[in-house]
Amino acid sequence: MTLNNYETIYVLKPDLTENINLNLVNEYKSLIKKQGGQNIIIQHRGRRHLSYNIIHYYDGIYVQVNYEGNGKLIQSLEKAMKFDDRVIRYLTTTKNIQEISV
Repeated sequence: MTLNNYETIYVLKPDLTENINLNLVNEYKSLIKKQGGQNIIIQHRGRRHLSYNIIHYYDGIYVQVNYEGNGKLIQSLEKAMKFDDRVIRYLTTTKNIQEISV
């Protein structure tokens, strides 16, 4: 089974405390590991102003996660985010990493 490179960016509600934010990040990280994900890199992008309001929120806390995994991992991760009311938006894209020969 081959693993693809993925990038998931999700936006959290701005009124979450730092502890809840970190617990949620660790929850999704453990879900990725449990489903066979590898090389997990998490970057907190911080609070940013949204271009348009989402569910009456004008700001959001952005988190970016890069990892390797398969399609079933993506399905379970997005399903968990879909039913979590602390996440207001999420997007997963594939990242094609090409080797550069010198």
